Order: sequence, then structure tokens, then C-alpha cells
Amino acid sequence: MGVEIKETEVTEEQFEEMKQFVYDYLAASVENEDDGGRMRWYPWHSADYRFNHILNVVALATHIAERENADVDVVAVASLFHDIAKLDADQDVHAEEGARVAREYLTSHGDFPQSFIDEACHAIEDHSYQGPLSDVSLETQCLIEADILDKVGANGTALMLLRMGYEARTHMDAAEMVERVLQRGVDASRRIESDTAESVAHRRLKRVKWFREWLEEEVPEMNHERFGF
Repeated sequence: MGVEIKETEVTEEQFEEMKQFVYDYLAASVENEDDGGRMRWYPWHSADYRFNHILNVVALATHIAERENADVDVVAVASLFHDIAKLDADQDVHAEEGARVAREYLTSHGDFPQSFIDEACHAIEDHSYQGPLSDVSLETQCLIEADILDKVGANGTALMLLRMGYEARTHMDAAEMVERVLQRGVDASRRIESDTAESVAHRRLKRVKWFREWLEEEVPEMNHERFGF
């Protein structure tokens, strides 16, 4: 993936190096745990899952940025680094720690303008903001919307059903799990601001609703009254 940046340029090779750095950092975060890796028993929080989530967010965020006239360069790099500290920092500080790691990397690799580094790191630092998205920059908004959207739809449903197995639950509990994905998607659609993200949310929610309908047809004992959508 090539990413062009104002006043300079991130080559495909440089972006691949960034991706490798992010993956290696995540893997090392797990390996360095004193208890042998607090995430190894919880697959969707492993280095592989977290890296896959990051790549999903990169794709979603740049898609939104392109259509909403945001700075795609800032969004792409910020998305790549946004969860780099997710596995070795507390949840409430992982955004700030991720911005610190990204700033160190971008400052020491290549010749990126300070303004670009600042914008990318500010987006990373603010990506966990829970207030109105009208309060943040357009680039940060693209990142937050993409982060939300990766948790809904078919991907979110698959992860919820995977959790059922690790909680020793049967397919009869699928109604509850799918309901969680639907509610998350509904909540997301209320929060997002851009037309592009809203369109993605709508398509993804339709897929979850279709899956719920298939479950209702094939598992008649499910409690359909639980669904309020």
C-alpha cells in the first residue's frame, strides 16, 4: 500500500515496514507478559487478532476519509498505529501510549514533516474519545468511526459466536449474542457523523439482521421476544 503525504511521501516499502513494526510490537507485548501472555488464552485479543483489527480499521478509515475529503495520509498512518499499545498498556491510557510510540517511530524513520507527525499522533491519542464526534478533527472522526464499525456486522457476529465456545455456551444462546452485535451496531449508527460511515453501518446491520432471521427459522426454540429491532 502506497501512501502519499503532503511535502513528502510514504513509499510502499516504508508503509510495509510500519506494518511489520506494529505487528512485531504487538507480538512482543504478549511474549513479555510475566504470566506467559495474558492474551494467549483469549484469541480475539491476541497479537494476530489485534493486528487484523488494525488492518480492518486502516481499510475502513481510509475508505471513509477518501469520500469525506479528510487527509487520507494522516488517517492511514494513524489507523495503523492506533492500537499498537493495546496489549501492553491499560485500556484507559493505551491511546496516549500508542501516540507516544508512533511519534518515536515517525520521528526516527523517514523525513516526515512535523505537522504530519502531530496530526497523526493527535488522531491516535483521541481515538478513544467517547464524546460527540463533532468535537474532534475530521481525521480523528474517520478513525473513530472505522474503529466502531469493525465491531459490527459479520465480523462482529463471528467474534461474538466465537466467544460462546470459550464460555462453554451452546447455539441456543446465539440469540443473546447476535442481539449484542445488533445493539452495538444500532448504538454505533447513532454516534457516527459521516454519510459514508452511516452507509457502511446500514449495510453491516442488514447482514446481522439477515443472520438473525436465519437463526429464527432454523432454531425455533430461540426466544424471539428478546429482539426489539
